[in-house]
Amino acid sequence: MLSCTDFIRQSLGLHLFFARIMKEHSFFLELGFTPRDANFTQRADVFRMEFEKLLKESIILSDGVVDPRILQSGEVITPYTLNAELVTEFYTGINLPTDLTRAEAGLSGGICPEVSPVLKKKVCELNEKAICLIAALIRFKEEILSNVLSCRMFTLNYPLLIEHIMREARLYLLLVQKLQRGQMIDVDREAFEQEAFWNRIMAEHAKFIRGLLDPTEEQLINIADNFGDEFDELTCKAKRAIDLTLPICHVTCESLKATSAIRDFKAQATQGLLECRIRSIIVPLLGDHVLREANHFLRLLKMVAR
Repeated sequence: MLSCTDFIRQSLGLHLFFARIMKEHSFFLELGFTPRDANFTQRADVFRMEFEKLLKESIILSDGVVDPRILQSGEVITPYTLNAELVTEFYTGINLPTDLTRAEAGLSGGICPEVSPVLKKKVCELNEKAICLIAALIRFKEEILSNVLSCRMFTLNYPLLIEHIMREARLYLLLVQKLQRGQMIDVDREAFEQEAFWNRIMAEHAKFIRGLLDPTEEQLINIADNFGDEFDELTCKAKRAIDLTLPICHVTCESLKATSAIRDFKAQATQGLLECRIRSIIVPLLGDHVLREANHFLRLLKMVAR
């Protein structure tokens, strides 16, 4: 059974990572609609602002409480996040509340924090709010994908990208619901399901990067292609490991090595985008977004490999 302290720390750690991811999903969707679908642009903007509120509340509750390893992992913010937001805001004209990023930079973790019934109640309420909001966002993404696949809508986002961000939202929803039921998120026990999930995510990141680079960026395209192939293979290996046909530690070590490499590639790419050294149609915030997801996956892998 989940202790009160673990419930609070796991919930807040989850929201610090995923609420920002969801608000950025909404932002990327918002950028992709045509003028004809201005109502979808407005709906995506509302979701973005609602997840900003969720993130703000999570930040307020997290200080001195959340696991410091989460803050140190680079999954909440990176050294590039603030500049990526500022440059992306300049490119798009959409206001991005950088005060949230600055507040996250000032967060401190708690090794053995004291938690109160009042804090537990607030976190329970936060989780319920998150469950309703995530479920609504999933329905919105499903509606967009259905429209795109039936040729009722054109968007600048790949159909696979919409499926990709839908899967991430479903994972977030599943994990919050689990915590609300008092079940611990057991990374060790669920290692290969998580590993297969995030290896697939890393493969798709590589493919999206490859597809958004200018055709003249041949070297970067080749690197992204190689990462896509490598993570496709790792996804298959992790799935086979679930069926106990492969050694557990062998697959995790391979995933750890590959994820460290793609994390470094994403960091260099994000820096290149910020310094205007890469020809692409990638906004810098997308580079930072996928970098944070790689950092999140790395933390999970290190917990299993320890």
